[in-house]
Amino acid sequence: MPWSNQGGGPWGTGPKGPWGSGPQSTGPTPPDLEELLRRSQDRLRRVLPGGSLGGKGIAVLVAVAIALWGLSGFYRVEPDELGVVLRFGKYTRDATPGLNYHLPYPIETVLTPKVTRVNRIDIGMRLVEDLRRGTTSTTMRDVPEESLMLTGDENIVDVDFSVFWVIKPAGGASQYLFNIQNPEGTVKAVAESAMREVVGRSDVQPILTGARQTIETAVHDLMQKTLDTYGAGIQITQVQMQKVDPPSQVIDSFRDVQAARADLERAQNEAQTYANRVVPEARGRAAQITQAAEAYREQTVAEARGQAGRFSKIYEEYRKAPEITRERLYLETMERLFGGTDKIILDPAGAAGTAGGIVPYLNLDELGRRHAQPQAPQSRAQTGVSR
Repeated sequence: MPWSNQGGGPWGTGPKGPWGSGPQSTGPTPPDLEELLRRSQDRLRRVLPGGSLGGKGIAVLVAVAIALWGLSGFYRVEPDELGVVLRFGKYTRDATPGLNYHLPYPIETVLTPKVTRVNRIDIGMRLVEDLRRGTTSTTMRDVPEESLMLTGDENIVDVDFSVFWVIKPAGGASQYLFNIQNPEGTVKAVAESAMREVVGRSDVQPILTGARQTIETAVHDLMQKTLDTYGAGIQITQVQMQKVDPPSQVIDSFRDVQAARADLERAQNEAQTYANRVVPEARGRAAQITQAAEAYREQTVAEARGQAGRFSKIYEEYRKAPEITRERLYLETMERLFGGTDKIILDPAGAAGTAGGIVPYLNLDELGRRHAQPQAPQSRAQTGVSR
């Protein structure tokens, strides 16, 4: 059934609706289209010469339309953008920031992607807005299907990281617009794939401790190589690892293992320190003993050689004068034996008047020792008593 403006709708119920009551119009009625067209034609006749659309009027209208169509080719590229000019949908050239011109639509069109904006993609985590209690706040939510990865030693690690990227400044805008359909999805898929490959080639211990910088560099290089193969026109500026932990189910046990390894390293360091202190001391004492033994050996050998040389000299003198040498040796021996002892001389063949043959003698050594000792001064009282 055709729609009739005079019949009140497709139900043919007049101004009333299908339920027996017509619409209640409370606002202003819309303008009549035919009336607007008629008024526009009247104004155009007054403007045109002769009051009618002749050949000259049509030419003026065409000229004005062509001028407006030509002026529509001017466009502006912002400083953070790059103009990509398309001719019938095919890339032709780039346009620098500022005022530019292209052939009017539909011959040429322009796209202006933002080439200096740094884009960020988070993998393994999401920012979620919390609207509770009338306040808006953002919380980080973990996405385990993206963050859980298998390491090279068959362990599972939870990796959250962020990727920062921009459009390549030289010739990258056209590749970015036409070679990939979903840039953000492509970067995210490549980032997750590259991180899984790098983690799969590494052990869990370096990943959790000191190999973050190495992993970030490896993922960055692998992502850039893959995107260049795709011709994506995207440049990766930074790969930043946000969190690297074991899965939440085993994190307590893993921390115990880490603490045990730390204790092991501490004990090894203490033992190495003790060894570094004791071993040099022992080596020093051994060197001291060795040097003392060598010195004693040299001294003993030197003394033995000296005594042997002395004996050889005495023997030579003995061969020249045996009696004199024998008597000299005897006297020197007696001098060494009795030089420091008290002596009493007995003469068995002494005179008859002597007491048992004892020979008195003057002990010059004893007298010399007595004179060498200083006499103690006597007190005044002792002097008086002696008087």
